Amino acid sequence: MNATLHRAALHYGGGLVLHTAASGSVAALDALYLRLSDGDLAGVGETRLNIAYLNGLDADAVIANARDALTAIDWRQDVRTLVDTSMDWLPAYLAPVRMMIDSALRDLFARRTGTCIAAQFGVPPATNGTPGLAWPTNQTLFWSTDAKMLERAAAYVTRGFTELKLRIGIGTFDDDLRRIDLLRARFGDTIALSADANGQWQPDDCAVRLAALAERRLDYLEQPIAAGDWDALQRIANASPLTLMLDESLKSDADVDALCALAGHPLAAHLKLVKLGGIGATIAAARRLADAGIPLMIGQMNEGAAATAAALQVCAAVSPRWAELYGADGLVDDPVTGLAYSDGSVRAAGPFGLGVTFDASATYPV
Repeated sequence: MNATLHRAALHYGGGLVLHTAASGSVAALDALYLRLSDGDLAGVGETRLNIAYLNGLDADAVIANARDALTAIDWRQDVRTLVDTSMDWLPAYLAPVRMMIDSALRDLFARRTGTCIAAQFGVPPATNGTPGLAWPTNQTLFWSTDAKMLERAAAYVTRGFTELKLRIGIGTFDDDLRRIDLLRARFGDTIALSADANGQWQPDDCAVRLAALAERRLDYLEQPIAAGDWDALQRIANASPLTLMLDESLKSDADVDALCALAGHPLAAHLKLVKLGGIGATIAAARRLADAGIPLMIGQMNEGAAATAAALQVCAAVSPRWAELYGADGLVDDPVTGLAYSDGSVRAAGPFGLGVTFDASATYPV
């Protein structure tokens, strides 16, 4: 196999600005790709570099770790051997690097065997001529003016996306309630509405605020307090009238164990490949949580089409209650093509591998 690294900056059209309480304003997605070629077949994996606000890793550190991995891996081995043994050697690398390598290996292996990646985890394999996988997804409403928020919400609903998540925790809580009320006044119960505080609340804020959100019929609230304080989280969950979904709190196997120990509380898990280190690791975590009775969301970090397609394959394998796969929707310069958004869902064009196509000429080498 031949392994090469590529990089690209991905931009959204239509004036969309990514802005959350955790990230601030994000001008572009800084994407790193691994392309593995073997004869006339190639696999691709993607990871996002500019998410230090989530994992504390700057782009240079991730790229250096990726280079170390590509030097250390024996690419003379068969791709099946590398996939089968990956859980033994992948943990030596950073989670975003593991994600990229795991996706590329599984993409190449699935293409060689004429299946989708999800077939490696028990999903009936696709056949030639069969459309790629599809899965319903939510859409998110980033920080913006009220007019822009309502405009974007209406556009999503028109396209069939009726599960909407509002980013809060940037202005005052009264401002957040006002924005929620605007959405309810406009769309009523034709939308399933949730919110994401990105860990900005203090524990003492939660009781009153959760009651106010419950009155407004929110599906769930994501990450009310900063990650790490499991005792405070348990106290908040004990009295919560809403499901609390954990995102930033779930970055490792130890975090998954801590959540499993809280089974029976109104808690849900938002799992992302870039946090847990790839398709295989995320599916393993999802199955442990499902066995414990914890509801699941599979999502991603506003990533390009290859990373989104990897999360789509995970959805097919674990059937989560929620999915957050909107990341590639609206990108105008993604070097990966083959994802389509319509009727509330995302679909991969091809039945094999990730179901998407990578154009290395639209990137630059690393």
